Parts: sequence; C-alpha cells; structure tokens
Amino acid sequence: MFHSLYSKLFWGYLIFAVLGFLTIATFSAGITHRYMVKSSADSIYREATMIADNLSSTYRGKVLNPADTYPRLEASAALHQSEVWIIDRNGRITADSGRKREGTTVSAFDPTTKGSNIYSVGNFYGTFPYEVLSVAAPITGNMQTFGYVVIHVPISDVLYRENQYMAIVYITGVVLFLLSFILLFIVARYVVRPLHQITDAAKQYAAGDLRVNIPVKSRDEVGYLADTLNTMSDQIADVEDYQKKFIANVSHDFRSPLTSIKGYLEAILDGTIPPELHEKYLTLIINETKRLTKLTEGMLTLNSLDSKNCINRSNFDINRTIKDTAASFEGTCRGKGITFDLTFGTELEMVNADLGKIQQVLYNLIDNAIKFSHDNSVIEIAVVERNEKYFISVKDSGIGIPKKSLSRIWERFYKSDLSRGKDKKGTGLGLSIVKEIIQSHGENIDVVSTEGVGTEFTFSLPKAKMPGKNA
Repeated sequence: MFHSLYSKLFWGYLIFAVLGFLTIATFSAGITHRYMVKSSADSIYREATMIADNLSSTYRGKVLNPADTYPRLEASAALHQSEVWIIDRNGRITADSGRKREGTTVSAFDPTTKGSNIYSVGNFYGTFPYEVLSVAAPITGNMQTFGYVVIHVPISDVLYRENQYMAIVYITGVVLFLLSFILLFIVARYVVRPLHQITDAAKQYAAGDLRVNIPVKSRDEVGYLADTLNTMSDQIADVEDYQKKFIANVSHDFRSPLTSIKGYLEAILDGTIPPELHEKYLTLIINETKRLTKLTEGMLTLNSLDSKNCINRSNFDINRTIKDTAASFEGTCRGKGITFDLTFGTELEMVNADLGKIQQVLYNLIDNAIKFSHDNSVIEIAVVERNEKYFISVKDSGIGIPKKSLSRIWERFYKSDLSRGKDKKGTGLGLSIVKEIIQSHGENIDVVSTEGVGTEFTFSLPKAKMPGKNA
C-alpha cells in the first residue's frame, strides 16, 4: 500500500486531514464553547449592571413603580431573548419581565456562591426545567445592597450561536483540506509523475537500453535530474559504441599482421617458399612484428594517459628538442628529398612540460608530415612566443586532409581514405596520442588543412618561469 511515492503522499495527506479535523473538533469546540459562554455572560452582565445603576436611586427595597420599571426590563428581555428579574436580598422576585414569577421566592438564592465568576450555568436553584446562563448585578446605594438584577438566557441559544460559529470553522477546514488534496494532485503531476518516468527510464538503462530519452522538460531539480540522466545515458551509449568500434579496430589491426606472419611461416615450413627467398619473407615477418610492437606501444601509451598518469614537468629548451627530433628522421628525409625549415624566435626558448611526452608529440607530428609530403618538399617547424606561451607549429605541403575527415582525425584507429592509400602500415593512434598528451598538459592543439595543399598542426606549451623573474 505504501510502496510508491504517490501512495505515501496520498495516505500522508489523508491521515493529516483526519487528524486535523479531529483536532479542530476536539480542541476548537471546547475553546469555542468557553468563549461563547463567557462572551454572552459579559454581554448580559453589562446589561444587568446598566439596569441596576438606573434603579439604584429609586429602589430602596420598596415597591417598584411598574410604569418606570417594566418597560426597561421588557426591552432588555427582548434584546437578549432572556428573562429579567429583580430580586431582593431575601430571594423574593419583586419584578419579572415576563410577569410570571412576581412574588415568588427563590429560597436558596445566594449570589455570593458564584465567587469571582459573574455568571453561572444551571437551572438557577431549581427554578427552570432547562439550563440557563444567569448573571446577577447588585443594586446598591448608600453603601448598601438593596437587591439584584438577574438576567437568564437559555443555554440553548448560546449553543446555537456556538454551532453556527463551529460550522464556519468546519467548512473552512474542509475547504483547506480540499485545497491540500488539490496541492497533492499538483505535486503528483509535476513531481511524482516525472519521477516515475525517470524511474522507468532507469529500469530500461539497467536492462541495457541506453537510448531511452526521459521526456521531462521542467526547469526545476527534477528537470535537471532528467537532463543529467539523459546526458549520462547518451555518454554511456557513446562509450559502448566506441568500445565496440575500438575492439573491432584492434581486432582488425592485429589480425592483418598476424595473418601475414602465419601465412609466411606456413609457406616457409611447407616449402611453398624456396630457401633462396627465406631471407626476404623473414624480413617481411620482422616488419610485421615491428608493426604489432608499435601498435601495442601506442595502446599502452593511450592507456597510461587515460588513467591520468601524472605529467613529469621540467624546464627544457623546446628549440633543442625540435632539432634533435628532426635529426632522427635524417635517413628517411634523405630518401625522399625532404628538408626541414626551422624558425625560432630566440636561440633559447624554455618551456615547462614533460620532455619525454613532448618528444613523442613532435615525433608523431613530424612522422605524419613526412609520410604525407611529396618528394623534394619542405616541412616547416616554427616556435612563436605569445601571451606567456610558446606556440609550436609543424607544417607540410603534402596531400592534405579531406574536410569530412578533419573532425575525426583525433579518433583512435581512424585513418582517412588518403591515409590508407598512402601508408597502410600506420596504426591510427598517432594523432590520438598527440592530443591526449597536449590535453594532459592543460593545453590545446589545432589543425588547419587544405586538400592538395598541405596541413599545419599547432599546439601550445607554457613558458618556463625562470628564477629571478616575476611570475
């Protein structure tokens, strides 16, 4: 019964309504009853006091003049729907607004029994067959009490007014509780139902369907939660797609050289390849194993970067690093007639970065530039200082990158069609490694390329803070 959030809210509101109504019926009724009795008693006591004051100058225990007394008593009785008496000190009724009890005596009459109360509730010493609210105001003069003005109001009249008042309280309470249930339905509409949709979507996520979209568009915390879950599911789905693609690419890039190695070795063993060609095919096998080694090393490098391996920063001369890295390609460049054009702002340009990883960045970018450059061309490498950073660019005048491939060159194992045609031995990890290294330094790398004209990669590195200079 209480498993869902909506049922908890519903039963919570219902219990609150019942307890609230019982509270009003119990405490408010008692308080209202006391208030109505006290209020009615105050009102008729003021009336009794006014009559007593008017009679104090004429009444001295003598016979009252009916022409002077009764109109006042009758007017008061009509105003308060009451009976008004004048009683002497012995309890004899000397005047009655209803003229029914004149001359009778209330033998047990004793106004002092009320104590500090100005009123009493009962049958007034057995005089009435029903309960009345009674007040008595003394008629005084010359420091003496000559009698009392007594007013009786049926308690049923007081209860009638009390019930009318309580009816208003009950109606107001019912309206408030109805409004609270309307609020409950509003909460269910804008909070509980969206939470149900989020819960259902979470169940589908758990079942493996990560493309479910939660249709909650509110701008509150629930809407923010829905947007967060939608974004999370899309990202997880993208990661799963990437993992599948990654496994497919790894399988493909490992299978090709392994297939070649297996085929060559089987051909050597079964004699298909004659002994005089063994050296040639063993060289091919060695090249394929080098390719596998390079692929494995690239994957290990990316894994270390993905695990947020720390960057071992140091201050070093980027100019010297570029010269040394370019020199390592001397043999390859000589074979293709490629030369380097190195441009530096000053002789010494110190950066703060991980030397080994920046060497790998330069190696991969220069290797790419050589791979896709035409024979007898020039590769330009420049260092420019700007805003406390050095910007290093590697520019070739080769085949360029197609526009449709520019946004994907950073993907792991991605090779454009031109790349596959130019060099089928690449792993497709070089530029991914470059970007991961630069981003791990908190810097950026950009690429500008025109197909058939060439490509330029530019990345930034922070300047080293030299001792004795302001930061």
